[in-house]
Amino acid sequence: MGANDAGASIASMTGFARAAGTTGAVQWLWEIRTVNGRGLDIRVRVPNGFEAAGEAARAALSKALARGQCQLGLTLTRPETAARVRIDEALLADLAAAVARVPRPDGVAPATLDGLLSVRGVVEVEAEGPADPEALNRDLAAGAQGLVADLVAARRAEGASLREIVTGQLAEIARLTQAAEDCPARRPEAVRARLQASIAALTDGTGLDPDRLHQEAVLLAGKADVREELDRLRAHVGAANELLASGGAIGRRLDFLAQELGREANTLCAKAGDIALSRIGLDLKAVVEQFREQVQNVE
Repeated sequence: MGANDAGASIASMTGFARAAGTTGAVQWLWEIRTVNGRGLDIRVRVPNGFEAAGEAARAALSKALARGQCQLGLTLTRPETAARVRIDEALLADLAAAVARVPRPDGVAPATLDGLLSVRGVVEVEAEGPADPEALNRDLAAGAQGLVADLVAARRAEGASLREIVTGQLAEIARLTQAAEDCPARRPEAVRARLQASIAALTDGTGLDPDRLHQEAVLLAGKADVREELDRLRAHVGAANELLASGGAIGRRLDFLAQELGREANTLCAKAGDIALSRIGLDLKAVVEQFREQVQNVE
């Protein structure tokens, strides 16, 4: 996915692609692997003399990607069988005719085919030279462009899967936020009952006068109120869903929202004065952590 792509799709930073071909006697292979990273880091390895092809491929990747660590490599091979054998049949015929005309002294064996073939110039082994440099550079450039296109497609395909996962996790965070909102333990009368039970246990049942108990209950309820945390959780979930709808290179912003969601979930757990609300907070923290791990892979 390009850095300026404003489409609704998102991309993963994990991907793999390869492009191979043959130009003359040269077989070439481009390979690239990408993983998640804070920025765009492209490392290129090419044979000596092909640095220009590597830099052109790097430039194409820089235009197509926004983030990720990239390992790009080019391999060139020349098959050992890339050679031709040529027999100068006219020269061989002339040699055979000349030998036939020459009287053969006693004790001299007649000329043989392998002997004639060993004469210099009759047999030539022509090794196929390297491919035409212009043709090879042209094919390598086309291969690199195809490689980049395949990599972008692979990262977008994984991005589609990532989007489904994080969308589901945001829905679960919203559900748990609403569950915390509806938790009976947050009601003033529930806070008052817990406080009254605690005071009774500490004072051997004598308790406090009703007015003092009411004041303490109000203070405790204020300290334990998680209204602001719930509102911010909803706001962060809404912002994350808006980012997913807009698409593009949104990984950094999703990561920031994941940190904010985690902060609110931690505060909710710290303020929870009841086991039911604590359990909701712990479940919320678990889902937020899963969300954070997933968005680490989003471009």
